[in-house]
Amino acid sequence: MDPRRLWTDSLRASPRGEAITRILAAALAAVDPAAAVRRFLRRDGELLALGEHTLALRHVDRVIVVGAGKAGAPMARAAAEALGDRLSAGLVVVKDGHLEQPGKGADGTLRLVEAGHPVPDARGVAAAHAITALLQGLTPRDLVIALISGGGSALLTAPVPGVSLGDLQTLTGALLASGASITEINVLRKHLDTLKGGGLARLAHPATLVTLILSDVVGSPLDSIASGPTVPDRSTFADAQDILQRYRLLDAIPTPILTHLRSGLVGTIPETPKPGDPLFASVTNLLIGSNEIAAAAALAAAAAEGFRPLLLTTSLEGEAREAGRFLAAVLREVATSGQPVPRPACIIAGGETTVTLRGAGRGGRNQELALAAAPGLSGLPDLALVALATDGGDGPTDAAGAVATGETIARAQALGLDPLAHLAANDAYPFFAALGDLLLPGPTATNVNDLAFLFAW
Repeated sequence: MDPRRLWTDSLRASPRGEAITRILAAALAAVDPAAAVRRFLRRDGELLALGEHTLALRHVDRVIVVGAGKAGAPMARAAAEALGDRLSAGLVVVKDGHLEQPGKGADGTLRLVEAGHPVPDARGVAAAHAITALLQGLTPRDLVIALISGGGSALLTAPVPGVSLGDLQTLTGALLASGASITEINVLRKHLDTLKGGGLARLAHPATLVTLILSDVVGSPLDSIASGPTVPDRSTFADAQDILQRYRLLDAIPTPILTHLRSGLVGTIPETPKPGDPLFASVTNLLIGSNEIAAAAALAAAAAEGFRPLLLTTSLEGEAREAGRFLAAVLREVATSGQPVPRPACIIAGGETTVTLRGAGRGGRNQELALAAAPGLSGLPDLALVALATDGGDGPTDAAGAVATGETIARAQALGLDPLAHLAANDAYPFFAALGDLLLPGPTATNVNDLAFLFAW
């Protein structure tokens, strides 16, 4: 990525702004989806290397590529290039605006289509039906390669019988507004969809199935990434019910969803495929990119730029505003005492926070994190907090996050902006837009959670 796509007004004004943008760009480059696929999928004549496994293509009748996620377009392009004339058919679903070039890939056998995210839409349902049709009638001599990345849960939607797309849209909206984590949201999705929670693996059986996974979930639990379509599901109908109770959503959920979950609780409907199910004997799941990889690349770049690098965590979760206050306290400690690392410092925290909607404003978790951090940094010179969504889209906005510095509050007050009022209304986007401190790189075609950078020089 061109570092200039990550410029903001505060970074332009900083003597370390160019170095900071190069560090951000290095993190994104390390999890480039096409490069990751090429590392794990290689063809040499009639031999196909998939990670540490090698297949003799003379024993394979058909090679089918399916998938879903924000990184789907570059992953599909790399897979099509590697497979060449052995690619029989394929379909990959991507988020609106993430399609590199409309239409077909490689030799015309791999289709790329767009669908809605984070709330599923009819295009995602149509794509799920098309993938289901592609996987009919497979044999042990067929190979399915699944390309899975963040966003796949919403993009690939196949509601269980009796539950409509509208029901799932209502559920998704309620869960997103409740502050539920992505892992909790995906437990519900896995029990209301025929492809999630191992459903795609069940559909592809008895073919050989290899899945290349780019993680957008803290800790990279494979059964939660894109709701684990090719992974055994450890969660249960009881877990799904408990989540609705925990967030007091039972009265806000459509009746068909509650009816389905209750049927599962009493055993009328079978559970999702569990660990030990024989169908997974022919399934291989390979993690090809993660938040940890991006953070490691950023640390190396920071060291090369003369910063003292420190990884704080790759498991940052919880309310975005609370995380912002905590990270501001860490950065303030660096500025005042030189702990936990002295200037020039670059501290990185990876993960994914959540936002409980309290107001009707516009923003996203990274923008809210930066806004909550700004008061704690006020008046401190030569520092910056950068909150970045690695996919280039933070919440329902075109921003990837925002930058907060010691001057943010004073600059905002000079413009008549009340940071606390904006925070109370979940309205970080117009706040940082007025300051010119939104990160606006556009879709990055990757997605490995969020990264927060704490710089002091």
